[in-house]
Amino acid sequence: MPLAKIQIRPGIDKQRTEYGAEGTWIDGDNVRFRSGLPEKIGGWLKITSDALIGATRALLTWVDLDGVKYTMFGTNKKLYVYSDILADKYYDATPTRGTGSITQFNTTSGSTTITVTDGSHGARVGDYVTISSVSADVGGVTQANLQNEFEILTLLDTSSPAVVTANTFTITSPAAATSTASGATATATYKIRSGPATSIYGYGWGMGVWNQTEWGDSREDITASPAVLESGKWSLDNWGEDALACQLNGGLYTWDTSSGLSGNLATVLSNAPTTNRIMLISGDDRHVILFGTETTIATSSTQDNMFIRWCDQENNNTWTPTATNTAGSQRLTRGSQIMAAVRSRGVILVFTDTSLYQMQFIGPPFTFGFKLIADNCGAVGMNAAIDIGGRVFWMGKESFFVFDGAVKKLDCTVQDHVFDDIEPIAQQDVFCSTLSDFGEVMWFYPSSDSVQLDKQVTYNYQENSWHVGSLARSAWADRSAYNNPYAAEYDADDTTTPIPTVYGATAGRTFFYKHEFGKDADGSAMTSYIESADVDLEDGEKMMSIKRFIPDFKNLSGSVDLTLKFRDYPSSTQRTNGPYEITTSTDKIDTRARGRQAALRIESDATGDDWRFGTFRAEVRPDGGR
Repeated sequence: MPLAKIQIRPGIDKQRTEYGAEGTWIDGDNVRFRSGLPEKIGGWLKITSDALIGATRALLTWVDLDGVKYTMFGTNKKLYVYSDILADKYYDATPTRGTGSITQFNTTSGSTTITVTDGSHGARVGDYVTISSVSADVGGVTQANLQNEFEILTLLDTSSPAVVTANTFTITSPAAATSTASGATATATYKIRSGPATSIYGYGWGMGVWNQTEWGDSREDITASPAVLESGKWSLDNWGEDALACQLNGGLYTWDTSSGLSGNLATVLSNAPTTNRIMLISGDDRHVILFGTETTIATSSTQDNMFIRWCDQENNNTWTPTATNTAGSQRLTRGSQIMAAVRSRGVILVFTDTSLYQMQFIGPPFTFGFKLIADNCGAVGMNAAIDIGGRVFWMGKESFFVFDGAVKKLDCTVQDHVFDDIEPIAQQDVFCSTLSDFGEVMWFYPSSDSVQLDKQVTYNYQENSWHVGSLARSAWADRSAYNNPYAAEYDADDTTTPIPTVYGATAGRTFFYKHEFGKDADGSAMTSYIESADVDLEDGEKMMSIKRFIPDFKNLSGSVDLTLKFRDYPSSTQRTNGPYEITTSTDKIDTRARGRQAALRIESDATGDDWRFGTFRAEVRPDGGR
């Protein structure tokens, strides 16, 4: 009997039924499509075993003028810098917001909890303080144990646990006290305020973290609307060989490479607005642009989520417009807040929650011109859009879009799968990036079972195909400064001791990976599979049998399991034959299977496995119903 070929188109189709999607793949994980063929994705490996505090929402990689490579990470808690050339470890670059005078420490015998008194600390639960110049031991806790960095755990007065006070906070000491005592003085240096790890909703009483502010005080976390606490995010960009960092709804900071790594904290940029949503550097004309910023510079109460302000050309310390500089401002009108901004070919695309604007350098006297491009196509978050070769892709509230001179909705074969299962509370945390070596744009998003970014949807813009997966990454940087893509994974439950050490740090760590490296998941087996829709045998008119099949794999290492699935009718229960182990020495597989419709599943789950599937050929012949 001649062998029949079963042809399956690239991409995953979850919009149609398993029978209606004949000739396509319908499910998969840790796979991609290249030249029309499905293959296992590349592996990943931790850069170091060290952990960072918080959920990383921004990654910037670059090379300075001396050829030194850097990576900057923005988490909801901290700002970090890493260089594998200068030192293969992470450094804390988080800016400070001020200092205070500690007038007393209170200890309780046998406890590591210490109450610290500073009459004007202005801190919130989850902020960080570095204590120095401690005058004496207290309750058996040494000066050395107190002179460290700590996470602020509560704002409670331990002598009256029901009382929230602006004068005290608690920390965890490296060693327990041996007596109940009070005393000593010290200097406190407070880091900028941290944000939530994920975006959350809240309504009235109980909104947010209990005891985070005093009774009667407004909740300063509520920024976008009365019911939304936005997760802590950063905008990162290069100003020459240095980096600029803007905290979401916070200040604008600069980090100077010439100051080295150790002890080099980002510092506030002089004269810049102090409360901003997003920062971007315009490109060749060299303007720093702030989106959702203050209408009156340095007055945070004037923050307008639709207001744009830019500095003087080549001068990021000058923000007040005059007749002799190019600083300026503009307010957009469509939408309620600016969600994202992306540099594209000769323009900047500005996304509000409902619309898309084009911002273009036109020179004096207006500096930038603005044009409304389209409505009803807003972006869901500040990291939900990306430019790839002059085309901009983004995620909207219920669909995906591309701008290539005109706004177009992408025809997505997994649209319902994504948007019926996305967590709307944390949708604005979506992170979009590209894997340019494979022509892919990826969105990492939170499923309905999680507020973390635990799922992935990918569009191959070279082959116009989609696939989905469970790769969980909170931020991603394509191959540029480094030879591999770099990505961050956040584990909300991890309590690994962070680097640098912070005492009392609550759960939630980021680990940093090099991707498309090897075949495994950080040294462990990576499960990879793909499954096809039902394919008619002889157009489904007859009961057919498969006596043998010939597997066709390219770049096969290790082994894969191939399973055949059969039905008599679309609503019938599938019958399974296999799995059959396939190796490089497998010529054919003899089997006895029958049905009107057939599907196949390819899976690998051992270390070192790698594969790329070609064409499935089988000996198919008419058969009876028994």
